[in-house]
Amino acid sequence: MDVEVDHYSVLGLPTGEEGAKLSEKEISKAYRAKALELHPDKRPDDLNAHANFQKLKSSYEILKDDKARKLFDDLLRVKADQQRRQLQKDAKRRRMVSDLEERERAAFETDPAVKAELEERRILKKLKEEIDRIREMHSKKAASTASPNVQTTGNKETPKTDAGEVAVDTERTLKVSWEKLGPDYAAERLRTLFSVFGGVEDVVTRKTKKRGSALVVMSSKEAATAALGNVIGDLSNPLLVVPLESGNAREPPSVNNTISKERLNTLVGAGYQDYEDSVMRKLQQAAARQK
Repeated sequence: MDVEVDHYSVLGLPTGEEGAKLSEKEISKAYRAKALELHPDKRPDDLNAHANFQKLKSSYEILKDDKARKLFDDLLRVKADQQRRQLQKDAKRRRMVSDLEERERAAFETDPAVKAELEERRILKKLKEEIDRIREMHSKKAASTASPNVQTTGNKETPKTDAGEVAVDTERTLKVSWEKLGPDYAAERLRTLFSVFGGVEDVVTRKTKKRGSALVVMSSKEAATAALGNVIGDLSNPLLVVPLESGNAREPPSVNNTISKERLNTLVGAGYQDYEDSVMRKLQQAAARQK
């Protein structure tokens, strides 16, 4: 006999505490009704009819015996207690897991005071950036209003004199030339080649049918010195890079580093002798004006 069988359920009766309160008369009545339903004569096509009817009789025999029924009721009560304890244990385990997850979330969450401080720092940083942007914008506007004779060339602004001359720092300027036999050199390509050694403020190119030349203005004298002798271009058509300023000649303050637009274009591709002659003429003119 299977001890796991719920004999009350076999007879179609409520089980557990309700089943234990049933009278013997109620149990017998339920058995007779179920026997009429499960009798093999009523189920000729059911192969399990005989086994089911025997199971019904066995459950009835146990429930109508006072001692056996009491033991069975005790067994049901113990099982119910175990089930309740298991449910309680499962519920407690779920609460513990939930509490643990909540503590982990709280541990990883930023403290409200710290979070507020971080947010304040973020806003202050953004505000400072906006203030700097507005100041820079107004500074540029003021500079453009105060210096109308400024024209932009390359990456920086190059002062322009009233006589239409462009100020060029010869110590930062390199003269570059190449033959028109191999790959050509556009201004942007020259800027890329020279920018390896420092900032490039401007590149002015001039080309003829046979030769190309350019003036490259570096951001500093050190950058010009570093680029000198190191920029060679393509091996199939190398670049000749020399300083724009030759020898120790220097122009006086009144004319130093000031070259007309026409002279700027002429210097690109011109020889050093022409440049030195120009410097001497300017020195003589400056001396004449001082008299």
